[in-house]
Amino acid sequence: MPSPLSADRPAARPPGGGPVDALISQTRRLKGEVDAVRRDTPADAGDPRERWRRALYDLAMHQLDDLDEHLAQLRDDPPPAPSEELPAPPAPPRAALLSRVGSAEWDLLTDEVSWSGELYRILGRDPAAPPLTLDELPSLVCDEDRPRLTGMVTGCLIDGRPIDGEFRVLHAADDIRTVHMMGEPVLGADGSTVSMWAVLRDVSELRRCRRTVSETRDSLHRHAAARSEHRLAVELQEAVLPAWHGSLRLPRRGPRALDVAAAHLPPSAHASIGGDWYDALELSEDATLLSVGELTGHGVGAASGVAMLLGAVRGMALAGTAPGPLLDCLDRLLDTTAQPVLAGAVCLRYRHDTRTAVWARAGHPAPLLYRGRAGRALDAPRGALLGAAPGSAHEQAEETLEVGDLLLLHTDGLVPGHTGTAAVHRLLALAPRFAGGRSARDCVREVAEEFGEGERAEHACVLVARVAS
Repeated sequence: MPSPLSADRPAARPPGGGPVDALISQTRRLKGEVDAVRRDTPADAGDPRERWRRALYDLAMHQLDDLDEHLAQLRDDPPPAPSEELPAPPAPPRAALLSRVGSAEWDLLTDEVSWSGELYRILGRDPAAPPLTLDELPSLVCDEDRPRLTGMVTGCLIDGRPIDGEFRVLHAADDIRTVHMMGEPVLGADGSTVSMWAVLRDVSELRRCRRTVSETRDSLHRHAAARSEHRLAVELQEAVLPAWHGSLRLPRRGPRALDVAAAHLPPSAHASIGGDWYDALELSEDATLLSVGELTGHGVGAASGVAMLLGAVRGMALAGTAPGPLLDCLDRLLDTTAQPVLAGAVCLRYRHDTRTAVWARAGHPAPLLYRGRAGRALDAPRGALLGAAPGSAHEQAEETLEVGDLLLLHTDGLVPGHTGTAAVHRLLALAPRFAGGRSARDCVREVAEEFGEGERAEHACVLVARVAS
């Protein structure tokens, strides 16, 4: 703003209509070009980036409307003060970003106050009422903003500082509007303030549009951060889970082997990566480890937790730790983590020479055994969820298998809409479709077709091992 005005030097008059008309034409031409680009912008409410772009275009259009209004006022004569003979100007549409500018002057020597007609509408005053003095003006302002307005006026009158700030005004029907005020003192010959003038405008819609731009920008940043985290979690999960696809023969050499296949079934809707896992590990020519489990949580935290657990499972299994003591160790491991988590798991150690399976569980569904055209759940030993009861023991069970037998290990949520016994019954009903010497891969495909193509709310894993020889 310029320096305070002197009463002996009035402000220069605005430029003539010719140059201003040219500026108005340029502004309206630019408005048309911006509006054309805006109309071509996809109105995709589900894409944060498109919402942000749309909000910016809207803000630019509103600001050009504002510029058009101000240039038109600059070209035209100032509107007359309200009187009984002249009705108040009609309010512009609510969609307009800014109202026309109102003006006021307070003469400190004569106590005269003059308001433009537009200022009455901006401040929500009856045009027939007298204009307010500087002492009365704060009565229109919201309580929280009165100290700000008083400070601006005092600084202008006492210290000669220009006014440039905002405050909120309460209109009828509890409608709160934001008003921007700019003003300066007019100094007398002795340097004292003799009057104060100000221009005021309603910037409520401008602030709303700017908030929209800010909110959509923040939403875009959050969306980008979430996508980056999701991508990191997916990469971590892919690095941790076994890289093999199709059927796997374990051990790779030897007369007796398991035919193993597995799959991860994601939710039908986009969701964060869960903590489900499966694993098949050749321990020696005589033994194979099968395991499935799920860790509470989602995203990078859950994926990194699975990496820690799987690393521990593989290391202890290769060192010869039996399934029960292995789960005991995992329980103590989870008890040392910074964030409390729970995990369910099944660990099964299969000996090829005797075709026996020694297994333990931690609060997890028991493996299902299919023989011929029938199936059953293995009798489950006791074992609490990992992290739920630190120090508790996980018992073991043993099952002798035959050639052609099929074991199915799975995580909760494999059967959408069913848990516990109901889910087990649905899985056991697949026994006739597993019969006939089908490969483990074929059986996994049957499970995926039966339970993976409909609506699914959770991640799930399934692992099938068939005694091939």
